[in-house]
Amino acid sequence: MRLFFYELHEGATDLMTDAVLVSEADHTPETYLSMVRAARAAIIDTFEEDTLVEAIARELERSHDFTYISDEKLRASMSVGMGDDDTYLVEQSDEFRSIVAELERS
Repeated sequence: MRLFFYELHEGATDLMTDAVLVSEADHTPETYLSMVRAARAAIIDTFEEDTLVEAIARELERSHDFTYISDEKLRASMSVGMGDDDTYLVEQSDEFRSIVAELERS
């Protein structure tokens, strides 16, 4: 089975929110754009998720059979580093969430 991966970005703030979605269907970028715009329009005034990206991802899951790779679907998470002590299994917690942050290195 082939899987196709799609991404959503919400970069209007300093904290960038991303979502990764998987589909068994190969959608063209234009088709994906159309689906995302329709999903956004469907939830924009009523979503209860923490971010717009999450709300759109969940709507695409409901309406177009995408799978949103959300934290609750992760089976394991690892922290990796140069040393053995820096490589370990991260405990899952409802208190913490995965985020993507863009940092400026000086």
